[in-house]
Amino acid sequence: MRSGEKRCRGIGLLLLVIIGLMPVAAQAQVAQAQAQAQAQAQAQAQAQAQAQAAKAGDSWVDQLAGLQTSPEIDVAALRQEAAARVKSKADPIPLKRPPIATELLKLPRLIIDIQFDEDTPIVRPDSYRTLGRIADTLSDPALLGYRFLIVGHIPAGGRRDFNLALSQRRADAVRDILVMTFKIPAKRLQAIGLGEEQLLDAAHPNAAANQRIQIATIASTP
Repeated sequence: MRSGEKRCRGIGLLLLVIIGLMPVAAQAQVAQAQAQAQAQAQAQAQAQAQAQAAKAGDSWVDQLAGLQTSPEIDVAALRQEAAARVKSKADPIPLKRPPIATELLKLPRLIIDIQFDEDTPIVRPDSYRTLGRIADTLSDPALLGYRFLIVGHIPAGGRRDFNLALSQRRADAVRDILVMTFKIPAKRLQAIGLGEEQLLDAAHPNAAANQRIQIATIASTP
């Protein structure tokens, strides 16, 4: 009888162990299913982000393509003209200040939000991804036959001569990054700063939108 009781107790303990393990196994299955679902969701989100980036890249290519005739833009002369206007203090009221290079408004162009450290030409790290997308756009086969002008702008306020100089340094910084980091041929890019002499949002001279960088298609390569 005693051996039978021991056997029964052993069987009972085994059943208890099995019963106790069943919820753990079920929880493991649930956790595994959740992990798989999460991985699938992440993969879908990544694929969607890549598709959106590709679509945006195509849009940028479309915006920069289609130059019919090369405009007569003398970058050096335009730079001197902007400096002379600032020095003479012509058109002191931003709202009444005419654009200094109206021909730029007729060109295929992008207006890009590049973040800089305040009052410096130092590009913030989170904007390098945007610059990479610009480089990819300029490297698209549809745009390889074109040259581009990088235009720096600054909101109105403070000293106009400082703003003009800062916008030039920022345009130069963007060009340097595209050339040195992303290997865009230097001969395809020029840079000019227009300060607050050609506001992107003329109705709101102090708006942050006036700090954006403009990239315009200016010529086809020989």
